[in-house]
Amino acid sequence: MAAHPVEPGFTELFTPKLVTVLRERYRLADLKADAISGLTVAIVALPLSMAIAIASGVTPDRGLYTSIIGGFIVSALGGSRFQIGGPAGAFIVLVSATVAQHGVDGLLLATMMSGLMLLAIGWLRLGTFIKYIPYPVTVGFTAGIAVIIFASQIKELLGLNLEKEPGPFIPKIIAIGAALPSANLAAIVLAGLSIAIIVVLRRHRPHWPGFIIAVVAATLAAALFGLPVETVGSRFGGIPQMLPAPQLPPVSLDKIVEVLPNALSFALLGCIESLLSAVVADSMSGRRHRSNCELVAQGAANIAAPLFGGFCVTGNIARTATNIRAGAHGPISGMLHSVFLLAAMLVAAPLAYYIPLAALAGVLAVVAWNMAEKHAFATLVRASRGDAVVLLTTFLLVVFRDLTEGILAGFAVGTLLFLHRMAQGVAVEHGVPAVEPDRGDFADEARTPYDVGMATDPAVVVIRISGAFFFGAAAGVGGALDRVGEQPKAYVIDFSAVPMLDSTGATTIEGFVRKADSRGAAVIVAGAARPIRRALLTHGVRPPRVRFRKTLAEAVAAAHETAGALAA
Repeated sequence: MAAHPVEPGFTELFTPKLVTVLRERYRLADLKADAISGLTVAIVALPLSMAIAIASGVTPDRGLYTSIIGGFIVSALGGSRFQIGGPAGAFIVLVSATVAQHGVDGLLLATMMSGLMLLAIGWLRLGTFIKYIPYPVTVGFTAGIAVIIFASQIKELLGLNLEKEPGPFIPKIIAIGAALPSANLAAIVLAGLSIAIIVVLRRHRPHWPGFIIAVVAATLAAALFGLPVETVGSRFGGIPQMLPAPQLPPVSLDKIVEVLPNALSFALLGCIESLLSAVVADSMSGRRHRSNCELVAQGAANIAAPLFGGFCVTGNIARTATNIRAGAHGPISGMLHSVFLLAAMLVAAPLAYYIPLAALAGVLAVVAWNMAEKHAFATLVRASRGDAVVLLTTFLLVVFRDLTEGILAGFAVGTLLFLHRMAQGVAVEHGVPAVEPDRGDFADEARTPYDVGMATDPAVVVIRISGAFFFGAAAGVGGALDRVGEQPKAYVIDFSAVPMLDSTGATTIEGFVRKADSRGAAVIVAGAARPIRRALLTHGVRPPRVRFRKTLAEAVAAAHETAGALAA
């Protein structure tokens, strides 16, 4: 008998990769590699964390708290060796909307609630189901987020005087257009300088930290020339030089009910974003992550970060890829990245006062450009009409309606298209076999088990169903069965090419058997695997109305015998 794969146990599924790495005899050379990669990622994360926080409608220090606390926990408890956690551009839309509706306290509470949901999803081992989200949906929502992020930065890129910027896309663009006469040339120059530095360094010096170099250059230019632009200090008063003491946000039943939809959105996007990042890390490193362990770590990080004033934590693809390229050995790199960020905040926080907001907007503009998977988007539009519909449905709803609506609608359309394609793949053939069939090997899909041209016994008809027989194909199969020509004395239904049968399919067969029984015709089922046979028996396809045989040859022989007995 073939051995069945052993189901992995709780310990194997939920042991953090940090434990695995330490068990492998962690050496001084490994620590050195992790320290270098951790410092590299911290340099990238420093301006990004502040820029994402500002774009999300909160103060820049909250982005640093998110990276320090959340990033440390994701690496310490996670199921990926290389995942880097922190604030992500994908959450800007949801976070800013939550802050606008419920304030910062509502954001912190929704983040903690999403952390509890992520813990539950991980412990219930539901993380594996995220892989069923269609690729056009992930490309569509990523491109939609990129458009929204870029639109949210136009105000800072141009230095516009816009007191209240609308959240929805169309009103935002209209308001920006009305404010164009207030554009600040100095802000435009600094934003352009930042973008140019990042692009040039990425092309000619890809290993240099382009983000931090661009921000430093723009800051020096603004200070040396006394440019009249808004800075982190002028708008937010700088950032503190220490972590705040942990405290719970205000909690009440009414507030929990209010922010529940936001928390659900955070949890859904957190699942997708973190596991997508972990998959990218696997493809770059050749390792395999533990998806449910990763979700538990993400949940713990989203509970802990708000205690220190942080917000949504998730795996970040750009920082994770940077971590791998910098030569990280394991999760200690991500933990050290958080330590380096904390050290930078403690030592260099006063310097953040002078950072121009236009420079940070330039950083996010580049992030948005990189997020939009332009080649993949164009490929999917050309690939097939179905993929294009799923992609554009997701993309347009994300941009013009809501991120969660876009994901759910795209998933629903993708599922319907998949079911349609599966139903199209189900076929029903019928014919009259020879008296002595010479093809008993029903496992060979290339065979033709019934050849009408060699028919000698019209009293027996063989029907072959091939493909997944589920509710989407039931109507088509039922119609094909009703159109089977003559009214023979025995039917053989060959199930050897049916890998799956649901209750709708089984009920369709039961209806056919009932009609055959009323005409006095026998039905023999051939080649049904054990799960198929169980489903048929459960839905009334059972003796004495039906007989089961293992092979087609046995079933045809039994049909001839029955037909002969009925004729006599």
